[in-house]
Amino acid sequence: MTLALVGVAALIAALIQRITGLAFVLVLIGPIVLAYGPIEGVTLAVFLAVIASIIAVPSAWRDVDWRRTLWLLGAGVLAAPFGALVTRLLPEPALLFLIGAMAVLALTASRLSSVSQVLRGRNGAAVSGAVAGFMHAASGLSGPALAAFAIGDRWDQRRFAASAQVIFLGFGIASVLLRGMPVSPPLDVAVLAAATALGIIGGAFLVRVVPPHIARHAMLFFAWAGAIVVLVRASIALFG
Repeated sequence: MTLALVGVAALIAALIQRITGLAFVLVLIGPIVLAYGPIEGVTLAVFLAVIASIIAVPSAWRDVDWRRTLWLLGAGVLAAPFGALVTRLLPEPALLFLIGAMAVLALTASRLSSVSQVLRGRNGAAVSGAVAGFMHAASGLSGPALAAFAIGDRWDQRRFAASAQVIFLGFGIASVLLRGMPVSPPLDVAVLAAATALGIIGGAFLVRVVPPHIARHAMLFFAWAGAIVVLVRASIALFG
């Protein structure tokens, strides 16, 4: 029963990611951590995110914005080892507060006139990509930084959603190499991988009919939800 519930969560998470461009780990992290624990849960979620991106990339390939993608991806891969290192040095509450604060800053920066200029062009891609890569290796939650750049640089939603699959694939591979492979039973991994693949395939059809403005609002909603969830988890870990 537990595996079935996590499989449904993986299916829904994959649908949302293919339509909005992000939120796979965010939607999946709660159920998978409850089922497999905080360490194995995050490791398994990051591994499944790689599966999701591998399935999504072929259908998204034509819409990928390679100029933005390569800047974001390059900066993120360089920053990922620092995210993995921090997870080994900081206690859990401090790490969660750091990630939550970075997510909130990334989402609010594009609304501040003095900061929004940073989240445009190559400089904005380098900053946002580095933050996203750091956060992905630390927690799998890289969406807020990418969403902030998409808004600040006025990135077309369809092209952002497609490009994000390539970015998540690169971040995911780097994170798996840094964190290691899941140690869950092979049957569990296979079932969850199949549910993830099915969700991405279904999302590839839905992305053609979901209006861009609805997808953009959904993307921002899940990005903010991710930041809030991390801060709540940090408070529970600190005071619980």
